[in-house]
Amino acid sequence: MSDETPDSLIPYDEIVQEALRAVVGRVLGEIVQGGSELPGNHHFYITFKTGATGVSIPPHLRERFPDEMTIVLQNKFWDLQVSEDGFSVGLSFNQVPAKLSIPFSAITAFVDPAVDFGLQFQATVAEMEPEAHEDAENDGEGDTPDGSDDGSNVVTVDFGRKK
Repeated sequence: MSDETPDSLIPYDEIVQEALRAVVGRVLGEIVQGGSELPGNHHFYITFKTGATGVSIPPHLRERFPDEMTIVLQNKFWDLQVSEDGFSVGLSFNQVPAKLSIPFSAITAFVDPAVDFGLQFQATVAEMEPEAHEDAENDGEGDTPDGSDDGSNVVTVDFGRKK
């Protein structure tokens, strides 16, 4: 028996990441519906990959933050717009206004320190091809009906009952 966990053919990590990013979209969408005012003491730190596909930021910010950048949505932001794939917002950097467009797939962290809420994400890299894998070896030709080499990898564990 091997100690290695087999690679899943179902992309569970991607599915979970996508669902958690939808939380960010819903929160930002509710802020837009509420008139772009943050309720109470809520404020957001959003970290994203500046070089990710679809990110649009001014060149001076991309130069200053070539890999990753954190923005704060608190008091001074404007034109917050949320779409299915991302959001755009106006912010000021050293008194210079800037418009940023950020796809949800570029976000690596979302934090609301007012309520100790935070999410961490893996940056999505659309250009990555899935790793090649070997064909499955179970249920292949030549398996014997007596079960001596049936190719299955099911293990039965009997924990028993305490009486």
